[in-house]
Amino acid sequence: MDGDLLPIGQFARLGRLSVKQLRHYDELGLLVPAWVDPVTGYRYYRASQARVALSIGLLRSLDVPLPVVGRVLEGDAGALEDVRAGLEAELARRRRTLASLERVMAGGLPAPEVSVARLPARRVLVAREVAGGPEGIGRATSAAVARVLAVSAGEGEVRLTGVFPVDLDGVVEVLVAREVPGGAWRGGAATETGAGVLAEVLAGGVFAAARHVGPYDQIPLTASAVLAWCGERRLVALEVREVYVSDPAVTAPDRLVTDVLVRFEAEE
Repeated sequence: MDGDLLPIGQFARLGRLSVKQLRHYDELGLLVPAWVDPVTGYRYYRASQARVALSIGLLRSLDVPLPVVGRVLEGDAGALEDVRAGLEAELARRRRTLASLERVMAGGLPAPEVSVARLPARRVLVAREVAGGPEGIGRATSAAVARVLAVSAGEGEVRLTGVFPVDLDGVVEVLVAREVPGGAWRGGAATETGAGVLAEVLAGGVFAAARHVGPYDQIPLTASAVLAWCGERRLVALEVREVYVSDPAVTAPDRLVTDVLVRFEAEE
């Protein structure tokens, strides 16, 4: 055995890692011992490996996943781009959450005036997107809006409706609908119009309705209040709709008007 080798405990102190971490990083191939005693299985390291150990510790303190740490150690210059994008997205989500919390702190839990509306079925253009969970609903909704508008551009007033399931856990299908302009309907069944947009019938029914004023990412505050109103009356919520009354291109976020509708049926 080379006299310059350090036992794992001593190297752990030098590299500011635990023995457990060193064993794990060895298994992953991130920091392999310089020598392993074939009889005892003890791991030994060189002092020159301390730089790698400290680099791993630094990257992990920055929330860099271990697979990406390996790429960085191999010299992949772009390995951290996705990590940075993920952190920025998480920071943006936290800021939105903070803004919603501050709204509740300032005004209390939302208690909008809720009315009951009976709406007929309507012919609409529909785009669907799938979100992997609640955090992806905003992106999925924006993508669906873009596809609907691309197909129906220049067709008069834009009034879009987002349709969402009540349960937002797991995979969520987002639907964005626009009432079909004249001539766009091509029959009684669902019809492909291009860009993955369908001409369909959006179901009518009985809805609990309330108006939300403010940023789109705070709509869940109002939706929660409407769902609570339904629960108090033993009404089974079937879906949540958001009717975007304002044009976000010309309206400040805190002045955006959205009608929140919960389609329901009486509990049997």
